[in-house]
Amino acid sequence: MELDLDDYRGRLLALRDELESIADTGDAAASTVELDQTRVGRLSRMDAMRAQAMSVEARNRREATLRQIAAALRRIESGDYGDCLACGELIDPRRLAANPAATHCVECAGKLDGSAGRG
Repeated sequence: MELDLDDYRGRLLALRDELESIADTGDAAASTVELDQTRVGRLSRMDAMRAQAMSVEARNRREATLRQIAAALRRIESGDYGDCLACGELIDPRRLAANPAATHCVECAGKLDGSAGRG
């Protein structure tokens, strides 16, 4: 089956642009928590620290996704896009439709997920 690489490239670029556009807002929320004693209705320090930790984790996930997108775009350019990195078989186009940055077929992804839980 032939993959429409232009479609996948466009989807990856759109996702990358979306993630980059929210980066500034998320980065501001992840900055150091300062307790302003003069503000009315301020969050407690613990609430602010919790919100900061959530923002840091969201930024880490966003950066990981951006790396996955960049790798997928490189695979498109090299002609390897859609091939499972573990077995070399074609990744089901339905899987790529759900996650255009997917690197493994369903079977190999299941094996990887299973081995990660066992250490």
